[in-house]
Amino acid sequence: MVESQTHWVIVALESRFCPLPDFVLPAGHTCEFRDYTETRPGLIAERTQDADIVIMTILPMTADILSPEVTPRLKMISVIASGTDTVDLAACRARGIVVGNTPHCNVTTVTEHVLALYFATRRAIIPTNALTRAGDWDGKGSQLAILNGPDGKAPRTCRDEVLGIIGYGAIGKNIESTAKLLGMKTMIAGRKGNPATSGRILFETVIREASVIIVCLPRSPETLNLISGAEFEQMKPYSLLINVSRGGIVDESALLSALREGKIAGAGTDVYSKEPANPSNNDLLAPGAEGLNLVTTPHVAWYAEETFTNYSRACRANIAGFVTARKAEHQVC
Repeated sequence: MVESQTHWVIVALESRFCPLPDFVLPAGHTCEFRDYTETRPGLIAERTQDADIVIMTILPMTADILSPEVTPRLKMISVIASGTDTVDLAACRARGIVVGNTPHCNVTTVTEHVLALYFATRRAIIPTNALTRAGDWDGKGSQLAILNGPDGKAPRTCRDEVLGIIGYGAIGKNIESTAKLLGMKTMIAGRKGNPATSGRILFETVIREASVIIVCLPRSPETLNLISGAEFEQMKPYSLLINVSRGGIVDESALLSALREGKIAGAGTDVYSKEPANPSNNDLLAPGAEGLNLVTTPHVAWYAEETFTNYSRACRANIAGFVTARKAEHQVC
């Protein structure tokens, strides 16, 4: 019975995302802690077959893995991330498996990464770096025109930007406050297709009016391809799109077309429809995209020493709460 259990088999499948040294449980509880730096999807079943608690980040915890036949002892999943889109929550609810996540742990570093992508795109750092190294400055005498947007105008400064935020969780709120410190005006988007609520602006208005659009919301069936061709058609020609949410929320083919056709001035993304992304599985990394004002980073916006500290604390709290009171501190289901 779970109620009387005091010894637990805990399996960390992806500790490369957050090492958990010296893992201990509250007094009265003991554990066997199995630590795997990384796990291929094909090894999940083998490594979790006798686990009571699984710690993971991005591995697919599918209904098959979560079936009683495969993981008969599984009682809790601790996700070291805020997003839980790779866990079949319906299957967990059906079996009574508790799922806890680690929200708000990477707010500072993701906000800073958004700013890095913003400045890199607004100042066209990637294309000017490449052309300068190739001798273009010496050959043409000036590279100023490279910084101009499709509207032919020089870059805006922060005080002239209107920042549209799509996704108003902890990260969205921190981006808003930081942007205001830089002198930007901000707009918080409501749900696409819904009337605006208090404090929010119609999604469609944000798409049309913002000069910088930040995407920082969870992936769900409702948010897939949230921004696609129709949205890019409505954006300002000097607008930027920064995506630090999840792959699939922005239609990558539509984004590439918008950049090539000058419908927007630039984009920065840290997330991709398929990860790890490479030139053969992602349009944004494929040959022909090199000269665009496009900054691509490999899903590292979360990565900082502060994040590790916060993840470790939240994960330990989730598991401690579960083994003592059968409720994770940050319980999703």
